Amino acid sequence: MAYRNGTYVAFHANGTDYPLHSDIKYYNLIKAWSGKVGDNFTIVNSHDKTAAVRDTSSKETLRRRLKERLNSSKNMILIIGETTKNDDDWVPFEIEYAVDTCKIPLIITYVDISTPIYNCSPLLSKLPNALRTRIADRSASAIHIPFNKKVLQDALRFTFNNKPNGYGEGIYSQEAYKNFGMI
Repeated sequence: MAYRNGTYVAFHANGTDYPLHSDIKYYNLIKAWSGKVGDNFTIVNSHDKTAAVRDTSSKETLRRRLKERLNSSKNMILIIGETTKNDDDWVPFEIEYAVDTCKIPLIITYVDISTPIYNCSPLLSKLPNALRTRIADRSASAIHIPFNKKVLQDALRFTFNNKPNGYGEGIYSQEAYKNFGMI
């Protein structure tokens, strides 16, 4: 088994690598936060742990690389944008492998939410079916958060050895959001 110290980031690319047309812009923002000198926001990016794949790579090559990256991950950030629920190939595959095989917690961050999340039930319709079914059958371990640097930084503490409570419907308390400076 690989050394599991990475954070895997999943997002819907919407069939493009052009940042303005997909959620890759949020992934790039997370990488920028992590790369900023003197900032305490840091991730070990699991995508940097294996050879890069190209658009011309076969699906099997891509699938193999994604598995390698997930196998070396302690958690997974799932960026939920407007079109994520419509993804019918890579995001569902990443969720299924992360939850069913790697048993890593998901940090589900919603790009269109900037306020505290106290109830994730109304947000479940934004999720791909692969995740909704794993939340329903209680096999997913997840916390639901707004797309916020401080909240995300704290959520990174959740790993395969330290999972959030809530059987896939984990949320932060009002006190936690006060500590994050959001209320």
